[in-house]
Amino acid sequence: MPMACDFNRDVRPQVWLSRLAGIDAVINCAGVLHDRRGQVMSRIHTDTPIALFDACVAADVRKVIQISAVSAVADVTTLYAQTKRRADEHLLSLPLDATVLRPSLIYGPTSYGGMTTLRSLAAAPMVVPLVGDGSASFRPMHVDDLVETVDRVLGTDRHAGQVLKPVGPERISLRDVIVRLRQWLGLKPARFFAMPVPVVRITARIADLFGGGPMGSASLAQLLAGNAGGQPDGRFAAEIGFQPRTMDDALAHQPAGTQDLWHARLALLRPVARVALAVLWLLSGILGGFAPPDAWRDLSAMLARFDVPAAPLATAFCALDVVIGLLVLCRWRPALLAAFQAVVVAGYTIVLSLLVPGLWLHPFGPLLKNLPILALIAVWAVLERER
Repeated sequence: MPMACDFNRDVRPQVWLSRLAGIDAVINCAGVLHDRRGQVMSRIHTDTPIALFDACVAADVRKVIQISAVSAVADVTTLYAQTKRRADEHLLSLPLDATVLRPSLIYGPTSYGGMTTLRSLAAAPMVVPLVGDGSASFRPMHVDDLVETVDRVLGTDRHAGQVLKPVGPERISLRDVIVRLRQWLGLKPARFFAMPVPVVRITARIADLFGGGPMGSASLAQLLAGNAGGQPDGRFAAEIGFQPRTMDDALAHQPAGTQDLWHARLALLRPVARVALAVLWLLSGILGGFAPPDAWRDLSAMLARFDVPAAPLATAFCALDVVIGLLVLCRWRPALLAAFQAVVVAGYTIVLSLLVPGLWLHPFGPLLKNLPILALIAVWAVLERER
């Protein structure tokens, strides 16, 4: 029976005790790439899992599986890795039949976060950018094989107190992962462009300022830290008792459909749509603020009948545009902000239609352009909703 939980708030064991009634095993797979509004990594990775694990001891739920990350080790200093590691260590210190799984790159029929980024890079037109020379290594594992791993751990107690590293049977570079995904999407081979790591760090920092995401500093740090597992080939298969599939075999078993290609390309266009809207609003407000008084002549004439000064109102409109542009960049409540943008654009259109109806017939289409802008706002709102 599904129940609502909030890993940002449920940081006390008492909150979890009633939820564990009738539960035989707990599997924690919560994880985020970065902090943002309403999302605190230390709570989601450390505080709440520790509260959950302590509640398992109190409720006598003996079987616990923690799905961590391959980078959750002492020498990887990223916040993502260290918050995961603290929860791992606390779990293994408890009197439970506990197992920690630290998988490498997980892929499957759907994608989110880092895997979505790889798919979108694979769908890039003509030239595919790489982080450095693209030699960062992975041992990709299909999600069905991870599920099989969890099922096998649930069925035995011989992995109690262990840390397992679920990995695929082959080591693959970032470049090769993208090549395989591009082939899977049915696209022709593309040229690669090696982006120097310092340049990528700068772009990641910029992304951090506006919500981070799979292209932020946390993702880059995880990539550079390594995702191959650091263990001998074949060890995991021997530990778990089955051989995970190669990436080629898994992708061939589940060919890409039109929706997969659309998703990859739309994920690539999401930041484009965001930046385009933000620039539109920001420049509209900034340029409007520097416009000569004659530019507001028609508005002044209309408002004069109501004894309303045009200059303060024009300044307020310009400030509103700038604020909207900044909120778009920061990804502030996309659904609400999209509705507000639509109302503002519609309001501007109605007012200008009343003031200067001839603008609808203007050869440059200043009002007609509001129609595709409204469509772009709707598309942006859909793309920004990740779950």
